[in-house]
Formats: sequence, structure tokens, C-alpha cells
Amino acid sequence: MRYSFRVALPTPQKAISLLATALLSATLFIACNPDTATNTESASPSVSSDLKLLYWQSPTTLNPHLSNGIKDLEAASIVYEPLAAYDAEENLVPILAAEIPTQANGGISKDSTSVTWKLEDGVVWSDGKPFTAEDVVFTYNFITNPATGATSTEFYGEIASVEAIDKLTVKVTFKQPTGATLSSFVGGSGMILPAHIFADYIGADARSAPGNTNPVGTNAFQVKEFRPGDTIIYEPNPNFRGDPSAFTTVELKGGGDAVSAARAVLQTQEADYAWNIQAEPSVIKELEAGSSGRMEYVPKPMMERIYINFSDPNKEVDGQTSQKDTPHPFLSEKPVREAISLAIDRKTIVELLYGDAGTVATNFLVAPEKYASKNTRYEFELKKAAALLDKAGWKDTNKSGVRDKNGIEMNILFSSSVNPVRQKTQEIIKQNLEAIGMSVELQSVEPGVYFGDPTNADSVYRFKSDLQLFAFDSETPEPDSYMELYACNQIAQKENQWSKENSSRYCNPEYEALLTQLKQETDLEKRRDLFIKMNDLLVEDVALIPLVRRSDAYAISSSLTDLEFTPWAPSTWKLNSWGRQ
Repeated sequence: MRYSFRVALPTPQKAISLLATALLSATLFIACNPDTATNTESASPSVSSDLKLLYWQSPTTLNPHLSNGIKDLEAASIVYEPLAAYDAEENLVPILAAEIPTQANGGISKDSTSVTWKLEDGVVWSDGKPFTAEDVVFTYNFITNPATGATSTEFYGEIASVEAIDKLTVKVTFKQPTGATLSSFVGGSGMILPAHIFADYIGADARSAPGNTNPVGTNAFQVKEFRPGDTIIYEPNPNFRGDPSAFTTVELKGGGDAVSAARAVLQTQEADYAWNIQAEPSVIKELEAGSSGRMEYVPKPMMERIYINFSDPNKEVDGQTSQKDTPHPFLSEKPVREAISLAIDRKTIVELLYGDAGTVATNFLVAPEKYASKNTRYEFELKKAAALLDKAGWKDTNKSGVRDKNGIEMNILFSSSVNPVRQKTQEIIKQNLEAIGMSVELQSVEPGVYFGDPTNADSVYRFKSDLQLFAFDSETPEPDSYMELYACNQIAQKENQWSKENSSRYCNPEYEALLTQLKQETDLEKRRDLFIKMNDLLVEDVALIPLVRRSDAYAISSSLTDLEFTPWAPSTWKLNSWGRQ
């Protein structure tokens, strides 16, 4: 039923008089009550349009191809986009691509030697320039130019050519058939750079490009202000093709520590989101008690591990230490590496320091599940470890409390990033190793340096210590590139600006042969067998020491909604869809 009303209207002169009286009254009221002079939105409780993110590891560059740190990929992902990314169910989701290539739609060749990407039409960069296939070609050339020193080269090593068929079509041709046709230009290492911004900064000048700190991207936000190692302020990209964000400002604050970041979200509500909360279970439980937020754990293909330096960090050759052809005085001996592995109490590390965020790791390749080996195990046996060292001739002949052989003592410098969980992990391992006659000195490096510019003397890829502790993960469910972490041609050295991933300087011909087979294998079962064989070889040879299979832990305000995470991309990959209730 509809209702109608008849209203007696005043004359025009009377209406003007009433309006003037009302305006005068309102003006006098506001003058006497200034606190009430707010916009219409503040008449009821308002929802903040500012999003505050905390990253206790501070981003230092916004070029995703020039940093080894995940924190830089997280920050860059708010601006840049790849062609596609894998979601939590391992489905490849198109982003800058119009569709996912398959053999059925003609995108992947029948012999798996090429893949053709069709790009989304109408995409423009934040400065208004059109995004085209030439940008994809340029990104490939930027990454693969040796003088650039890109840190994402392992995803592009099997490519023979990348060509623009037309403005919206890119063809990637491989050197041989491959089972990882869709690993390039995907996820965090697949973000596309604008050719018109970086054209004059390819090669040796790459690290001086203004675009590294003032990027032009295709994603929902653009950078308003960036203070490396401190704060990034983002604002909406006016040329973004998608729905507008719920937020008019995004502030990413770097620095501090994980516990303080979590507290700022869960207890004081000073921030909305805190990334990578590595904190002891007891601390997390205390922070969650009575909080207005929550912790969320995202299982990742990530494993906290001990990296072993196979080169000598104390001998200088051609202006560099840890030169690949200088064997480590005792870590190059397998019985010594086996003894170290046997002496580490992984179970205690997990129970005391990780809780729900970790499990004991025994594999190098921990995910996806279909490729995880069931053949590995771990032991904690101090007596067995000591016996191995005795048999190898490492004994305390000097009666100094430290084992020695041929005048060399087992003095170990053990480094990691500044992080309470890692520092306590280091302490446990130090006690374990000193119990079998080694001397261990601990070193902690600020994360922005440790995971920053690889040319920095204290970065993980310079590896100026004997052992290192940090985590690494695979970025795609077809982890061919991840297996290259121990490839001979990926050894980080002065000639490649220490940008390669193999910081351990490990090189094994048997592993290389398996890696060569993997690169050209397309049969799924045969690929599975190769992944497992390669994993088992690394574990058996103690090329590394797996410690903890980790989840990413995020502290999230209860006001945030529509967050979507995936193990295969930065947590910010769909930040534009985040909302607030």
C-alpha cells in the first residue's frame, strides 16, 4: 500500500525568511559548540579508510627482481602484478593475463616447448601509459641480463626466447620440453616491470633506477612516499582497472620486532595487520588473551634451515671471501656435517619456539605434498655425533675444549637475522654443538641488511660466516626453480654481484645430472620421482640441515574482512579486495 501526504508550503518570501533564520541559528550553534562541526559521515561511528601494515623486516627496495627478501616482494606486490598467481588450491589465477594457457586452448604447445600468454586488454600503468606485451619482453631482458644482477633468474634460465607476437600476445619458447611451462612471470618473481620506466637502467645501472623506489605499476595502489628501511605510503592508483579499494591510504611501517608488531594489532589496535609474526607460543597466547584481533597461520612451502658454507669464509681470493674454489677447512667433510645434524635438537626447537606455527622438518622440498619425500628422518644423538668426529680425526688434541685437526680448530661463526625466535634457536644449537666439542660464536644481523642488497658484506649471499639460519620457500607448485638453489651455475660470487641463490657454494655432479633430467621431463610420475631423488640426495649428503617446516603467522585486526592468502604468493597479492567492517 502506498501513502500520500498533502503538505501546506509557505510563500516564497516566508520560505526565504525561515531559511535565513535556520542558517543563522546553525552558525551560532557551531560557533558555540565547535566539536560538533563535523562532516555528515561523523554523525555516526565511522570506518577508517586508512590501512596500517607492520613489517618488522623493513623493505629496502620496491623492485622485486633486485632483492632476496620476501619483505620486499610483499611491499612491491601492492604496486606490481605478475601475469598470474597460484591460489591456495594450487589453481593458477589470471591477473595481467586474459586467460591461463593450456594445451586445450592452444596456449601450451603439444611438445611443451612453448607457452603463449594472451594479455588483459585495456590495462594501463599508473602513469597512464598502456601495458603491452613489450613490457613482458622487457622484464625478461632485464632479469636475464647478467650485469643486472637480478635475484629471480632461476625462474627464467630454461627460456630460449620471449617475443611479442602483437600488443597483447607473448610467446615464451623454452630450450627444451619442460614440465614447468607456467612458472615464469608468475607469483612474486613474476611481477612485470614497465619498459618505459626502466629502459635506461637495464644491466649495470639497474640498482640506480629511480623506479626502484618510486615505482610505476598496474596494481590498485601507487607509492606516494617511500623511505627505505622505514615507511611506505601508498595511495589508490587512479588508472587501476578493477574496483576501487576500501582504503584511501595504505601505510606500511617497517622496523621494530615481531612481538611489538603483533601487540600493536592484537592489543593496542595501533595497526591493522602485522606480517610474519615469529614469536614463541607462550608469547602469542598472552597477546591473544582478551585481544580484539586474531592470529592466522598459512601453511607455506617454507622451511627454516641451517645453510652450510662449503667454501672458506676466512680466506680471500680475488677480492672476495667464501670463494667457490676454496673448500671449507672442516665443513667440506661429510662426517662433520653429519655430526652437526645429529647434534641438533629439532624437537625442542619446534615445541619451545614454534608451537602451532611449525613442525619438525626432514626434507629440503616440503611442499607440495605430492613431491615431499617419505624416505627421510632425523635423529638427535650427541654420542653418535661425537663418535663421528672422533673417527674423522677431529679430537681435542690441544686440551682446549675445542676439537682440532692439523692445527685447525672447530671454531664456528653462526649467523642469522635479528629475530627473537631465531636468536633462541641459535642458542639451542650453540649448546648442542658445544656439547660435542665445537666452539660457536653467534652473530645477528639487522633483517633489512641480511635480506637486502646482496652486494652488502653482511647479506646472506655473501655468506661470511660458517653456518647461517633462515627460511626459504618455493613460489610455485612445480618447484623446478627451487631445486636450483643447489645448482652449480647458481653459486653466488663476485662476478654475478652475489645475486645467485646458491649461497652455500655447494656443487655436486650427481645432483646436477638429476637437475638436468628434471628440466626436460614432462611426465608427472617421472617428475615426482626426480624431485624425491634430488631431495633425498641433498639430505643424505647434508648439503643443508632442515629444522622447521613453517607457516606464515599474521596478526590481523578483527575489523578487517575479505583477506585471502595463498602459500604461493605474497600475502598482499589481493590487498585490493581487503575491506573493513
